[in-house]
Amino acid sequence: MVAKETENAIDRVVVVGGGTAGWMTAAGLASMLGPTGLEITLIESEAIGVVGVGEATLPHIKQFNDTIGVDEAEFMAATSATFKLGIEFVNWGRKGDSYIHPFGEFGLPNDGVAFHQYWRKFAGQPGVGTLDEYSLPVIASRMGRFQPPSDDPRSVLSTYRYAYQFDALQYAPFMRRHAEACGVTRIEGKVVDVSLEPERGRVASLTMDDGRTIEGDLFIDCTGFFGLLIEKTLETGYDDWSEWLPADRAVAVPCKSAGPLLPYTRATAHGAGWSWRIPLQHRTGNGHVYSSQFLSDDGACDTLLDGLEGERLADPRFLRFVTGKRRKLWNRNVVAIGLSGGFLEPLESTSIYLIQEGITKLLELFPADQNCDVEITEYNCWMDLQFERIRDFLILHYNATERDDSDFWNHMSTMQVPDSLRDRLDLFRAHGHVSAYDHGLFLVPSWVAVLIGQRVIPDGHDSRVSRQADADVQRHLAGLKSHMAKAATSMEDHAAYLARNNMMRAAA
Repeated sequence: MVAKETENAIDRVVVVGGGTAGWMTAAGLASMLGPTGLEITLIESEAIGVVGVGEATLPHIKQFNDTIGVDEAEFMAATSATFKLGIEFVNWGRKGDSYIHPFGEFGLPNDGVAFHQYWRKFAGQPGVGTLDEYSLPVIASRMGRFQPPSDDPRSVLSTYRYAYQFDALQYAPFMRRHAEACGVTRIEGKVVDVSLEPERGRVASLTMDDGRTIEGDLFIDCTGFFGLLIEKTLETGYDDWSEWLPADRAVAVPCKSAGPLLPYTRATAHGAGWSWRIPLQHRTGNGHVYSSQFLSDDGACDTLLDGLEGERLADPRFLRFVTGKRRKLWNRNVVAIGLSGGFLEPLESTSIYLIQEGITKLLELFPADQNCDVEITEYNCWMDLQFERIRDFLILHYNATERDDSDFWNHMSTMQVPDSLRDRLDLFRAHGHVSAYDHGLFLVPSWVAVLIGQRVIPDGHDSRVSRQADADVQRHLAGLKSHMAKAATSMEDHAAYLARNNMMRAAA
């Protein structure tokens, strides 16, 4: 054990709970701070199950893996992963509609004017086509093609990023091996008691079911919805957002793969929620997120099973949750990461992103000692912002719709949304502008993808578009659309790319 330099020094971090959140946290801290002498211990019990349904990610996961030294091919083989260029949304604006939210740009900006402004002016005219036809990752997704982005900023092949779709039950063991190789100590067992310091109310130690006492200076709560430290011990409180996001249940089941191995996740809207489809190398992940106010568990399960594309591989598993977040994600000397900090339904694959963001911000602000009120305040403000901006983006999917075919959709399309979202909607409807922010997950192309995809068409367009001759703009649009289609055609079949890189054989 490293000797403490001062009484308040933070030399020992204890991560309580394994799973994706626990092992990502342990691996991140060990990779970046382990060389400083920081002791990192993770406590988990094999008797406690994990949620294990966070199988779709955002491009930020690649940066996290790269930062902590994870080899991509090794990671993909170990987790049966596939590549992901975006998310397809089916039946959201209207029944029968389909659009893709891509991990990339639409077109190319011109003189500081967003591309969709040019498209808006000429939309509906012969040959212009849909906005999707000007997004390389959308076209490639529809074709089932993939290749890594180009490093050449002049190439249209540099206008996108990619994420992964992987088996979450395989990902945690993979991260465990990486964390233990970096010096993390794992303790098997259950925590049966938590001791607090009498003066400051901070967590002092944990008592295990075999009588051992585990002391620490900073504790990371990765105990899932239970929130052993952040809530059961410190009674932090919870901000309930179910008034805007009333889905409170999910049922999940894997099935055999059927059809082509597509490089995107699918989210299909139903009468009282939506279902996910995530193609992995060895199977397909499926689930149905729904509101128990509008649909029974049996009804939700029937909808899910009726929509499976292949043979069911396991019994359905049900989850219950309340959308929202802890009032403080860092309280005293406890940091909540993962489901212990909050839950936002996985409509935009944000669960692992929020884990990653919690780890990254903790590393950035990691304090030298327990006198860290400034760092705690900054961390909580930052994470509040992340949660709230994702919340608004998720509400957008439900509220920006023309569907009125069920009580659920009538409720979602007519409800009062947060002022922060209402202002953004009003601005876009007027002239197609999306107010950008310096910090937050979803940037302008993401908002444009969902808004246009769900038939929120601006009344006007940026006046600067009219500075260029119509004929010149239309020639540019035609050339760009053709160039995008050719670039996508030149890309390799997604399944063939995986096989060629030996990933599927290694995974098998």
